[in-house]
Amino acid sequence: MAEGYLLGVDVGTYSSKGVLVRPDGTAVASHTVPHGLDMPRPGFFEHDAEGVWWHDFVEIVRALLQKTGIAPTQILGIGTSAIGTCVLPIDGAGRPLRPAILYGIDTRASEEIAYLERVLGREVIFRLSGAHLSSQASGPKILWIRNHEPEIYAQARHFLTSQAYLVYKLTGKASIDVYSAAGYAPLFDIHRRAWDAQAAAFIVPLERLPRAYWSHEVVGSVTAEAARETGLAVGTPVVAGTTDAAAEALSAGVADFGDMMLMFGSSIFFILKTSRLIPTEHFWSSNFLEEGTFAFLGGMSTGGSLTTWFRDQFGQLELEKERASGEDAYAQLAALASTSPIGARGLIALPYFEGERTPLHDPKAKGVWFGLSLKHTRGDVYRAILEGVAFGIRHNLEVIREEGVQPGRILAVGGGTKNRLWMHMVADACAIALTIPEQQIGAAYGDAFLAGVGVGLFQNLSEIRRWVKARETVQPDEQAGKRYEFPYQLFRELYVVTRPLMHRLTDHLIDTVR
Repeated sequence: MAEGYLLGVDVGTYSSKGVLVRPDGTAVASHTVPHGLDMPRPGFFEHDAEGVWWHDFVEIVRALLQKTGIAPTQILGIGTSAIGTCVLPIDGAGRPLRPAILYGIDTRASEEIAYLERVLGREVIFRLSGAHLSSQASGPKILWIRNHEPEIYAQARHFLTSQAYLVYKLTGKASIDVYSAAGYAPLFDIHRRAWDAQAAAFIVPLERLPRAYWSHEVVGSVTAEAARETGLAVGTPVVAGTTDAAAEALSAGVADFGDMMLMFGSSIFFILKTSRLIPTEHFWSSNFLEEGTFAFLGGMSTGGSLTTWFRDQFGQLELEKERASGEDAYAQLAALASTSPIGARGLIALPYFEGERTPLHDPKAKGVWFGLSLKHTRGDVYRAILEGVAFGIRHNLEVIREEGVQPGRILAVGGGTKNRLWMHMVADACAIALTIPEQQIGAAYGDAFLAGVGVGLFQNLSEIRRWVKARETVQPDEQAGKRYEFPYQLFRELYVVTRPLMHRLTDHLIDTVR
């Protein structure tokens, strides 16, 4: 095995993380940088690409080099991932022209989705993209810029996604990985793995879209300017990288067809590795990270972001104790939730605080608590949130199976896996076993492996087995599962009966801010 290190950096919704890894999979150092999330209007979510994405990358690299004392020339390759897919217009000099429009939580382009479905046809879009348009699609968001910010659209030389901006800053080359390009629906033909001229005619000229690469392919090398800013060595190879969830799937050990990553991050996301492209009505289907592999995927708009919201709004006691004694506020809240029984004493929560992605595809959905009474405690309310996410995962799994797809091994990753109570809730409510990998570094670890494949240390991505081992498997409790049946059925019915009211409220809020 070669001497040296592989660098992986991931930019998430609320923080960025980098790791240096030896070719044998040993992580020698990591560094995390927190950042914020901008919401200029309801349904609008943005990041400052220079002030968040690139700033965090530079800080992480310099911190890792300082912590370890390794020479920049010892870094064999660089892999990146980030939230996605996003839309960032840059000018001819590579300068961002506006804040980046984020992934499916940003629901601003509903009118553009309707327009594209009308002019292209839903079935044409479905054949091109492997799924129907939703707030996750980036094509409508580019069209939104064209419609609402024509001066920015006119100046744009390229429209990049998140990690592609990091690659551009490092190499000076505009790129996108094949996996992330599918998120630019309806612009990318997932069968030909190329931009589609027919769809582009309604959105953006083809020459403004970057070249597509497999995630492990080397796009270029670190330029002199990037080296000055970061401390990296000129000429260090940089691979195309990918969206954070795909890198997380790799870091989780998704190696064989049928393996499924279930990510408990700020949102819930899952990726199932398949041997063929599977058409789907309710989810997304895409090429995966290397030739001959495909992904069946979906996700919920919120997950860990709900626990963060509850901690910040109602967890002052836990936060004060954390500041005083260092005891993690999330661990305290999990203990509080454990005082509430299965079903949270009749309290049901719909976790659709920022709309919902799969399988509902409803950007106007809202969060709901149902069944509140004076007997309920904070523990009940927090448990209801955790159970609501578990029920949302079960809903996804049921519809997946209805579409004829059967997940095999389910690998649970992300910050939410630290909450043992939550993992048992999901296993019990969904009647699934959750395998939790020993290595919980996250997407940055997968990025480092992508770089390793790119520079020739590994033949293909299935060799991630050499790095990732299982820590434990959470088995479902059949009796507990039976107790979840009634609240789950109420959960499913509650959305159906409140949906018209959710949409009326959302439309009213949109009209109010216009």
